[in-house]
Amino acid sequence: MSPPPDPQKSEATTAGNYFVANYPPFSCWKREDAGLAVARLAESPAEDTPFGLYVHIPFCRKRCDFCYFRVYTDKDSRAVRRYINAVIEEVRMHAENAAVKGRKPEFVYFGGGTPSYLSVDQLTMLFEGIQQHLPWDSAREVTFECEPGTLQEKKIHALKDLGITRLSLGVENFDPDILERNNRAHRAKEIDKAYDIAREVGFRQINIDLIAGMVGETDANWQKCIERTIEMAPDSVTIYQMEIPYNTTVASRMKESGEDTAPVADWQTKRRWVDEAFSALEQHGYHVGSAYTAVRGDDAKFLYRDGLWHGADLLGVGVASFSHVGGVHFQNVHDFDPYIEVVESGQLPIHRAMQVDADQRLIREFILQLKLGSVDTSYFTNKFGVDPLVRFAEPLAKHKKDGYLTIEGTRVIIARHGLLQVDRLLHDFFAQEHRAVRYA
Repeated sequence: MSPPPDPQKSEATTAGNYFVANYPPFSCWKREDAGLAVARLAESPAEDTPFGLYVHIPFCRKRCDFCYFRVYTDKDSRAVRRYINAVIEEVRMHAENAAVKGRKPEFVYFGGGTPSYLSVDQLTMLFEGIQQHLPWDSAREVTFECEPGTLQEKKIHALKDLGITRLSLGVENFDPDILERNNRAHRAKEIDKAYDIAREVGFRQINIDLIAGMVGETDANWQKCIERTIEMAPDSVTIYQMEIPYNTTVASRMKESGEDTAPVADWQTKRRWVDEAFSALEQHGYHVGSAYTAVRGDDAKFLYRDGLWHGADLLGVGVASFSHVGGVHFQNVHDFDPYIEVVESGQLPIHRAMQVDADQRLIREFILQLKLGSVDTSYFTNKFGVDPLVRFAEPLAKHKKDGYLTIEGTRVIIARHGLLQVDRLLHDFFAQEHRAVRYA
């Protein structure tokens, strides 16, 4: 897609992808290049490359109106079990490839969808089945996304016993009316119950997700959300500004009614809300670790994020999951039954891929690490043999002139008001051929 509009000139939230999660843009990944991924998986990994695992659980009780992920709300227990078996089989096939064989993930991430939708028996089946082929006993972080309404006490204890180190609660908002208006499955009263039990069980890190700018959000309610979060004192807080990708229910309704502007707060208001949250959290012992996160203390980590943003190999399994292995991006088949059928036929379910060259890898790591708020360019010079201060001289000068960043020696530091809109700024670092294409 084209770069998002300059928030100083156009503040309205419109349909489209705003956040930059990867590079080159997903729309550049081609089905005819899927064989590149298969070939790369047959080769041994580069020495000392970190390795992680992502497992996609696509089931939800309801589809949120703002959700753009591949999720299903209509699958019975038989379909769920068949899916779990397919994921385990996919892992088995990957584990026989040279790029994966013998490697142990340093970080594991269960995302969705709603991983906590699964029953204790289903979770046990999934965890034990995967680890028969790809054990993660030496992983430093195992993250599990949860919807509060699916977390019964028995399941929370089971997750701890299964080795989860970071429990991420998709709270999004504390107001019952706003949760209902956005078609969230959980209710406000379920948040405290799930959180309190999780605290008693003793996970190493509990994270709370919030979204600034949900349909119906107000200044007064957002302040209540900040206050409630501070009262709960989670180890970390993730705050996203509401975007409306094209495949969301909200975007579909906009298209049907001929509306260009989404029924949510404008970007200036969303930035202000995140800034207010960050400032309040900082006053209570948190520090801002990225454009989206605040952490309390030195023990709270995001190893999955840091590994991904520093070029680690990431193997994604499950329907529509994304991977990056040995300089090749690839995505799995993105529909439920076709994904399972391909796996059951004995084939890897790779749908599309893209070979990433050295310059694209440099751009990818540089723009993703800018989201941390500060980067040392010597890291890139040592790794890629290219000085980012020279390679990206033009966009760095532009954003420095506009007051979004400063440069101190080899370090690029993003100002707070720049960090709050960093995804908009990143497009200027894209290669020219990627600046005008649709992102996803």
